[in-house]
Amino acid sequence: MYCVIMAGGKGSRFWPRSRSALPKQLLDIFSDRTMLQETVQRIGGLVPAERIVIVTGREHAEAIYQQLPAIPRENILIEPIGRNTAPCICLAALWVEKKEPGAVMAVLPADHYIGNPQEFCRCLDSAADAAQQLEALVTIGITPRGPETGYGYIQYGQECGTYKGLAVYRVQQFHEKPALIKAREFLAQGNILWNSGMFIWKAATILEEIKSCLPEMYGTLAAVVPDLGTAQAQQAVDAAYQTIEGISIDYGVMEKSARAVILKGDFGWSDVGSWSAIYDISEKDAQENVVSGDVIAVDARGSLIYSPKKLTAIVGLDNIVVVETEDALLVCARDKAQEVKKVVDILEQQGKKKYL
Repeated sequence: MYCVIMAGGKGSRFWPRSRSALPKQLLDIFSDRTMLQETVQRIGGLVPAERIVIVTGREHAEAIYQQLPAIPRENILIEPIGRNTAPCICLAALWVEKKEPGAVMAVLPADHYIGNPQEFCRCLDSAADAAQQLEALVTIGITPRGPETGYGYIQYGQECGTYKGLAVYRVQQFHEKPALIKAREFLAQGNILWNSGMFIWKAATILEEIKSCLPEMYGTLAAVVPDLGTAQAQQAVDAAYQTIEGISIDYGVMEKSARAVILKGDFGWSDVGSWSAIYDISEKDAQENVVSGDVIAVDARGSLIYSPKKLTAIVGLDNIVVVETEDALLVCARDKAQEVKKVVDILEQQGKKKYL
């Protein structure tokens, strides 16, 4: 098995810690390792370094070289422009299939939190077995912990077998991120899982489906295969990306394919999509606060305060987020943490590049 880690993104949801040159996957959020390093370490027992592929943008490549010295440089594929997940996955699948025809590849985001790495690897191993035997597009669904509106949902149907101890089901339908009422309806149905954005398939299988569903994109990227692994590879990829359109693998392929199957993952997953999500999965003190740095909290509960460089005090405030960096300060209601990206949008409009 190969593992493809998608490490793009511009870092808008974790401002002011994350910036365009330092998105959240390159930050140390939960330990002294970055989220990307945590992702690589997590799969180390299943996939050796030489079979790990990183897809990233040009401005993040040097940081990734430094953070992951064990990964061969030829395994770090650089996209000149962000074009969403379908081109990223297609390029990686072409690379894997050229390297080792018939190989299975897992596709993982670089910035997810996994509370139980051992169970996660067991799930990946089962998914790889299903992908090999069924020649299917396997995705991992998460049992909902509540009517979450920030995740997509996947409705599943008939069981199609058990692979290394885990049942696999046919996908019936993908659903967009719902309104709260709809999310509650989904939970009442029972046969519904959160869409984790993690996939396992044979490289050849996903390439067949991309060729069928997105023929123009497939043709453009397939033309660079002779150059992969040569000195001309980056130039060929750069040229191809100028003409392809961006689209997600969900929209472009998974929602159209009859080969999509799903297995249930129960390993303490979060996509860590906001400061509020970090609060939810972090250890809390007696006042239910998550504190990092020199902090005094008086009559204050349910808050996340990150202030490593200066003393920060909050008095009489509940359920807020405070994030202090050398050049910026964020204060917001915890339930509005998803709105932080709007601050980044405003900074872009105002041309304040030093804060981006």
